[in-house]
Amino acid sequence: MAENHHKLIIIGSGPAGLTAALYAARANLDPIVFEGLQPGGQLTITTEVENYPGFENGIQGPELMDIMRKQACRFGAKCMFKNVTGVDFSERPFTVKVDDETYTTDSVIIATGASARWLGIPSEEKYKGYGVSACATCDGFFFKNQKVLVIGGGDTAMEEATYLTKFASEVNIVHRRDEFRASRIMLERAKKNPKIKFIINSIVKEILGKEENGRKVVTGAVLQNTKDGSSTEVQADGIFMAIGHKPNTEIFKGQLDMDETGYLITKPGSTYTNIEGVFAAGDVADKVYRQAVTAAGTGCMAALDAQRWLEEHELA
Repeated sequence: MAENHHKLIIIGSGPAGLTAALYAARANLDPIVFEGLQPGGQLTITTEVENYPGFENGIQGPELMDIMRKQACRFGAKCMFKNVTGVDFSERPFTVKVDDETYTTDSVIIATGASARWLGIPSEEKYKGYGVSACATCDGFFFKNQKVLVIGGGDTAMEEATYLTKFASEVNIVHRRDEFRASRIMLERAKKNPKIKFIINSIVKEILGKEENGRKVVTGAVLQNTKDGSSTEVQADGIFMAIGHKPNTEIFKGQLDMDETGYLITKPGSTYTNIEGVFAAGDVADKVYRQAVTAAGTGCMAALDAQRWLEEHELA
């Protein structure tokens, strides 16, 4: 067991996890990073990243994460492409289970992120990153003077649609019902925007696209009316899923404090969870900003919090 004991284990490998690994490695904490089922996090399904500081001409999402990984490993972080299947925070050292292996650790940084909810249809998977997105603030810029669809009926959908009107010529909100979960103020704001239209009682059955100059592009969608079952083709250059996010916190239930939707709760102004020695960074604890740069920022905070905590307990 001793060889599987570490000062710090980081669970998750998006911008939060890898930034935490970089800072922790430079502090000689010899962190182990378990990268999980989606190494690199959500950025690995993002093609062009233009709003991450330091890359004047933009960078591909997977390339950015690869650079972050190499930078952390350069200072001694050890990244392992394994998935954590269970944890026990009831006593120290903590226990982290990875398939049939067991590790112990003095501290843990949780950076498991949140996953966008998707429709789950094959054509959606085909065009992810090529006109199908779940982040308007990440990808809206690419749709200047184009028509886009926003799928959803809650505050997220209204917010994404309103934001997209800064770029798109027309935004159609597609919702399966004629009533909306969105708050009154968000719905009214969307309705007052001349660029926004509503397609109600409709669901996306298929996303349409083609190959153009060797690259996949979205051309529209087939919508099915939920009342009479009829189908209609609508033209669109981009489709934004706004049906919510789900934090990846299933294995921490019953051990860490969460809000009603499963996001980890941290102490104000820090990354401390309700358990001493366990810290949370990135989208797993952030349902407001959800940006690569804010995730990286909290990853830095978590590493510094962990370092100070370990030093206070003479474990560093």
